[in-house]
Amino acid sequence: MNSFVYDIPVKVYFGENQLGHLGEELSKFGKRVLLTYGGGSIKRIGLYDKVMAELTKAGLEVFELSGIEPNPRIESVRKGAEMCKEHNIDVLLAVGGGSTIDATKFMAAGACVDHDPWDFLNEKWAPIEKALPIVSILTLSATGSEMDMGGVISNLDTRDKIGRLARPMLPRVSFLDPTLTYSVSPYQTACGSVDIFSHIIEVYFNMEPDLYMLDCFMEGMMKTIVKFAPVALREPENYEARANLMWTSSWAINGFINGGKRKAWSCHPMEHELSAIYDITHGLGLALLTPRWMEYCLDESNVSKYVQFAVNVFGVDGSQEPMVVAREGIRLLAKFFFDTLGLPRTFTEVGIKREDYAVMARKACGAEGILRGFKDLTPADVEKIFEMCE
Repeated sequence: MNSFVYDIPVKVYFGENQLGHLGEELSKFGKRVLLTYGGGSIKRIGLYDKVMAELTKAGLEVFELSGIEPNPRIESVRKGAEMCKEHNIDVLLAVGGGSTIDATKFMAAGACVDHDPWDFLNEKWAPIEKALPIVSILTLSATGSEMDMGGVISNLDTRDKIGRLARPMLPRVSFLDPTLTYSVSPYQTACGSVDIFSHIIEVYFNMEPDLYMLDCFMEGMMKTIVKFAPVALREPENYEARANLMWTSSWAINGFINGGKRKAWSCHPMEHELSAIYDITHGLGLALLTPRWMEYCLDESNVSKYVQFAVNVFGVDGSQEPMVVAREGIRLLAKFFFDTLGLPRTFTEVGIKREDYAVMARKACGAEGILRGFKDLTPADVEKIFEMCE
């Protein structure tokens, strides 16, 4: 197995009634705060008023940027970066789900440079050497952005959706209160659960020598999603279910489960092309792709990993022929996504058209023309996976 370094200096306040620490944490970074959020749900659930009360009590000066989109746009990032410069912002407070936190990360980095923030993501790949401090209050369990250094931004003009990791974009402090996810719709709860599951699968399906402990940890997290996502759908205010999903979301992508694995992800690059063109929910795109990708990549060289997954996550009888066990694991995953969680199961249902397959496949494979991962894929391979989703 590979050696690795693990360092995740994000302070987390987990549980109910933790916002009393918000003012003291923000004040460590300065007095001028840029508050960022999305379409206004934080006002409907009363969170906005609670946040503003804490900021006022701490004597902080607050500037606001609302309207951050799902699949956040570069335009919002540009506006936030300019506001930081104009108002000499000391710290950014992102209140929302992964889209708000992702956009805020790039605002914080954009505030420290003179060039267009899109240069962080386009072919220029400008270095991200500094960012203003970021604090987050999470309202949706999905992307894990509250505890990682990554973010994904969309550019509708170029039809691109691109992600990047950079250590300066790690949140300094994150507040994770499961009760703030009670109002999340069943659809978004389902999509978020798939997103969490996909983060784990992208690491789990890897044939490099691995730590047994980490595989057990990942299998436990996947079983947690299988157990508690349906509960959250039936009982939106079930604290145990929401808490388990929230903490699993953070640990699925904060780097801990990687354990030195160096294979690139596969389903996320493919999905980014779907939502770049069709602006679908990220978790939905991952649900459509993941079982088909697993089926396409299955062969005798890697069947043992599928058997391990099927037996340890879904309880499939491992005494059967390996290929039978593997395919049953894939079937049960698809059943969980489409039947239990109730998500659409085909591209046709969500309006994704075959005429776009070629360009999406080519962009997913990048300049090298190969999508490297659990199994390396060419554009032709990616198109075949898209066809399996019809």
